[in-house]
Amino acid sequence: MTGAILKTLAQLVLLLMLAPLVSGFIKMLKARLQMRRGPGILQPYRDIHKLLRKGMVVPDSASWLFSATPYVVFLATLLAGLMVPMAAADTPVGLFGGVLAVVYLLGLSRFFLALGGLDTGSSFGGLGSSREMTVSALAAPTLMLAVFTVAIGAGSTTLAQIAKVAINQQWRFLEPSQILAFAALFLVLIAETGRIPVDNPATHLELTMIHEAMILEYSGPYLALIEWGASVKQLLLMTLLINVFWPFGLAAGWSLAGLAAGLAWLLVKLAVVSCGVVLVETANAKMRLFRVPELMAVAFVLGALALVSTFLF
Repeated sequence: MTGAILKTLAQLVLLLMLAPLVSGFIKMLKARLQMRRGPGILQPYRDIHKLLRKGMVVPDSASWLFSATPYVVFLATLLAGLMVPMAAADTPVGLFGGVLAVVYLLGLSRFFLALGGLDTGSSFGGLGSSREMTVSALAAPTLMLAVFTVAIGAGSTTLAQIAKVAINQQWRFLEPSQILAFAALFLVLIAETGRIPVDNPATHLELTMIHEAMILEYSGPYLALIEWGASVKQLLLMTLLINVFWPFGLAAGWSLAGLAAGLAWLLVKLAVVSCGVVLVETANAKMRLFRVPELMAVAFVLGALALVSTFLF
């Protein structure tokens, strides 16, 4: 019992502390590629600290949904993060850590965020919520197809078991089905985290914003929880991508030496994936909203081909 509590606390601390660091690294690297000075790598920590100390302005038209949304978004994302292998394949809540549970928790977070955007009656909130649900309806099936491709080979939908099998069969990463599923999940990562070419996290323009439109009415600690939850979600999806398809250095169990090596490998792999995200953002322009389904259709086809190829080969 004590060991399970310690595992849970350790992964919680890792999620909460590492998520803003990954966001800061992406922003810093993107600024360097664009020949700008940009914010420092620790700027997300400063932003969260500043928002937690500020007061809040709650619209008169808001109901209890507006106040409940930040907590639901933050806690649901954290709970999903406890089911994803990070430094070790054994997860704190591995018994309930099926891929469907992760997808449903992320869906719950997204659902409440959309409700929070609609609750105040703002036109911007309704616009962002509508766009967010459209993108998520296209991205969620692709996420499931990509992970199910690996789950079939592992014989389990539990992420901890999938990671343990992947450690012993690292050569499977070179299979066509794995490569197709990896590409599909990378496109889902771009869409779910609201990055270019699907969305621009640094804009507040009416014609382009999706995520920012839903949270325009939030401020202070509420906004801090939503932004922190968004960075945890980004870390969760990146970790799912690298530890399911690229499990090099992932420790099989919780030991001091294994966790130290697993954490070091995790940081290296996160840096590589972050570089890939930055390259995609820098090399592409923001898509028109009506072209986003085309990109998601490509991701879905890749995921479907990956799943079918597991039965053919």
